[in-house]
Amino acid sequence: MVIKVFVATSSGSTAIKKKQQEVVGFLEANKIDFKEMDIAGDEDNRKWMRENVPGEKKPQNGIPLPPQIFNEETYCGDFESFFSAKEENIIYSFLGLAPPPGSKEVKTAEETSNLPNGEVSGEEHKDVEETEKSEQNEENEAHAEDNVDAVANSIEVLSEEQQEEEEEEEEES
Repeated sequence: MVIKVFVATSSGSTAIKKKQQEVVGFLEANKIDFKEMDIAGDEDNRKWMRENVPGEKKPQNGIPLPPQIFNEETYCGDFESFFSAKEENIIYSFLGLAPPPGSKEVKTAEETSNLPNGEVSGEEHKDVEETEKSEQNEENEAHAEDNVDAVANSIEVLSEEQQEEEEEEEEES
């Protein structure tokens, strides 16, 4: 599968250029295979991109701006959805790719299903919620144990100090 990033190589907008550079730079840095599709110099690319961006993702004027991201013929999203996926560490799911071994997304992918937009099916949602609650309870218990230990240590220190003071008073008398 080839990721296609539709860009405008001769855009006059610095905002569009920055967004394109961020997407391309991220894909390069993470060694994700992709192909840049120039819509400024190739009318076929421009036409294909405009026809294949879903209606709900098109702006009010009906003309989607680059960068637009596809996995082969499947629409992945625009810059905003790419940025959100990157922030949530679900970029491979966003791109429709299997996460590489050892990535943060591997654990997330195992816990959730492949439903669009990262939604989780009913039974799996319950399992994920229970896992999250269990992890949270374990953390809370660990913090409580730490607090108990800290209190016990401070009591021991106080009682040792009190013993020393009492011994000093006995020696003085």
